[in-house]
Amino acid sequence: MPITILTVKKILKDAGAERISDDAAEELAEVVNRFAFGTAKKAVRLAAHAKRKTVKKIDIELAK
Repeated sequence: MPITILTVKKILKDAGAERISDDAAEELAEVVNRFAFGTAKKAVRLAAHAKRKTVKKIDIELAK
């Protein structure tokens, strides 16, 4: 479930942006999605290494 452009625009607004180009929102969405997917993959590997099927908070923290 990728982060949407509208969600990214809200994040940028909350960060203080007055105006946001579509290109900027699309690029940030791509960066966030890539980071999230990479972190998720690492977390799954960490859980598997610990012989667990459940990904826990500690797996996410270690995967960052």
